[in-house]
Amino acid sequence: MTTETQGRTDTGGIRFLGSLRGATGPLIGLILLCLFLTFWTDTFFSVRNFLNILDQITVLGIMAVGMTFVILIGGIDLAVGSVMALTMMVMGYLHVEAGLSMGIAIPAALGVAALNGLVAGILITRFNVPAFIATLAMMSIARGLASMITNGQQIIGFPSWFNLSAIVRYGGFLTLTVALMLIVFVLAILYQRYRYGGRALYAIGGNPEVARLAGINVTLMTIMVYVVCSVLAGLSGVVLGARLDSVQPSSGVGYELDAIAAVVIGGTSLSGGTGGIGGTIIGVLIIGVLRNGLNLLSVSPFMQQVIIGLVIVLAVTAETFRKRR
Repeated sequence: MTTETQGRTDTGGIRFLGSLRGATGPLIGLILLCLFLTFWTDTFFSVRNFLNILDQITVLGIMAVGMTFVILIGGIDLAVGSVMALTMMVMGYLHVEAGLSMGIAIPAALGVAALNGLVAGILITRFNVPAFIATLAMMSIARGLASMITNGQQIIGFPSWFNLSAIVRYGGFLTLTVALMLIVFVLAILYQRYRYGGRALYAIGGNPEVARLAGINVTLMTIMVYVVCSVLAGLSGVVLGARLDSVQPSSGVGYELDAIAAVVIGGTSLSGGTGGIGGTIIGVLIIGVLRNGLNLLSVSPFMQQVIIGLVIVLAVTAETFRKRR
């Protein structure tokens, strides 16, 4: 091996280790949590339970990917839960009420989700509306529209294959919904690590003005990030509809907080510029494993909210101390 080749290899190894640095703490926490639940419960450490956890995190996992991109640029999106509900209701109305095939209803519903992200992105970039206010407004609008479609009633009557996609384990391991989540994870990691747009997200989150002077179209990138976040929120709604075999306008309440929690627990800074999809995946797994373990320990849902809140506080505190070092 030549000196030049050795240098490239060392640089690549250092870059890889650096990309894992922000997720090291959450990863250790996940391992310790799994060890604790393995010794304190009889059913946690089993293939069946791990598969159940994967099924349970599909909706949150897909949504959290979009939220990661938004937080990386220093933004926030409070509308994802409502966009999920709106997407579900549009899909249900087009298929059940209008009689369109699912092949048309699903893309059309995702198009509505994309429109929500487009409006939010334009409000933020063109009209200088703070992301918190813009997405808060879109959250209210999307939730209202979701309820208006059927006057607050749920919709049932989807084809059998739709529900089976979240139930049947192909090869005894993966459902189609879990496979979809894994595909989203892989594409997001590849985009973040190897595409110019993925690297630009860090630059925008670090300093938007410097990123603009470096030739990055900050306005376009910001709009596209909010569009992608909304589309992934809509896709998570499709997955939730498959799991429930029904759609209702009250779906998705609080999911925006879960998505933000997963991203923060995974080590992505709320101020933007640091973190990534790898950490978010670990954050999603921590929330999934924690809820699964608390259910196995018969902890009440109310106490579960308290515990998850404490975990978020610990994650943010750990990030603060890490920045001071």
